[in-house]
Amino acid sequence: MKVSLIIPAYNEEKTIGDVIYVAQKNPFVDEIVVVNDGSTDKTPLIAKKMGVNLINLGENKGKGYALYEGVKNSIGDIVIFLDADLIDLKTYHITELIKPIIEGEYLTTCGIFEKGRFATDLSHKLTPFLSGQRAIIRNLWENFKYDPEIRYGFEITLSDYFWRNKIKVKYVVLEGVTQLTKEEKIGTKEGRKSRIKMYKDIARSIFKIAKDKL
Repeated sequence: MKVSLIIPAYNEEKTIGDVIYVAQKNPFVDEIVVVNDGSTDKTPLIAKKMGVNLINLGENKGKGYALYEGVKNSIGDIVIFLDADLIDLKTYHITELIKPIIEGEYLTTCGIFEKGRFATDLSHKLTPFLSGQRAIIRNLWENFKYDPEIRYGFEITLSDYFWRNKIKVKYVVLEGVTQLTKEEKIGTKEGRKSRIKMYKDIARSIFKIAKDKL
């Protein structure tokens, strides 16, 4: 089975090089696809220099849209999703994400932070289903329908798809991994604005899911 690793990225020049480097060392990964989601910094230049399959979106379309483009332009029977802002990611973390699928035990996995930093550990402890670190068999992904207009609602919508179809998700501990917060990326004021927008998008997705079930 071929494995494709998709990295959606929007202004992640601080960390994307390290994430790509770790992914390139994993023996199971056959290709790496970086979807540059309208970045205005050096993100696409770094990705291109590292020799990955780079897809450039002309404007920021949101994570769900970027992932769809990435999968559409990939070859893998198994697809891995990794955020571009990860810190202390190791090669074996990627292996742990895909191992349950390769061994035929699960169709999808979800990575959970532990023993990284308090804020990100707590977030994953409270809402593990919102993690962006995933692996999924392609056939399962192709049956998932997502409205790209709900930008930050991608993870909760994907999780609901699994719940509705009684698809078991293997939660995999990614010990020591963390990621930059929005405040660390763009400053406290703008980071808080972005975080509020994220919460609004998630709430909108939850409302839509509840409405569809009525």
